[in-house]
Amino acid sequence: MAIEIERKFLVDHRIVSDLTGGVRISQGYVNTADKTVVRARVKDDVAYLTLKGELRGMTCSEFEYEIPMEDARCIIDELCRGNTIFKTRYEIQHGKHLREVDVFHGKNEGLIIAEVELSSEAEVVDIPAWVTEEVTGQVQYFNSSLLNEPYSEWTEDKKFL
Repeated sequence: MAIEIERKFLVDHRIVSDLTGGVRISQGYVNTADKTVVRARVKDDVAYLTLKGELRGMTCSEFEYEIPMEDARCIIDELCRGNTIFKTRYEIQHGKHLREVDVFHGKNEGLIIAEVELSSEAEVVDIPAWVTEEVTGQVQYFNSSLLNEPYSEWTEDKKFL
């Protein structure tokens, strides 16, 4: 079984001016009856269909498959009803871990999240100085949640739950 173990962190906005070589991503989510996530993603000129199981701690099952671009666009337009997250992803190596830093756009402008994938939940991670807070497991920071409650609509107290 494919699994994903990751931690998420908020990022200091001052880092953005130093980021280069980002990849544009748009992704939509199919509504499901449970905590399963079905996502269609367009990453530059490649498209993917991803299925994720319920998050348990920092871990969930994850299955991702490359699909034809036209299929991804149809899934997003029809099955996701056009609801889309837009972001630019940058990769930053810090210590032995690669960070994927997502700078969100549109209704989620102002949100920057760094994710780091791990081989186990017990793995030690060096925290860069540009990280401001860990948000692993906080539902409001899930990409799928940001569709229904965009960051731009949050009250200040919700941003720091």
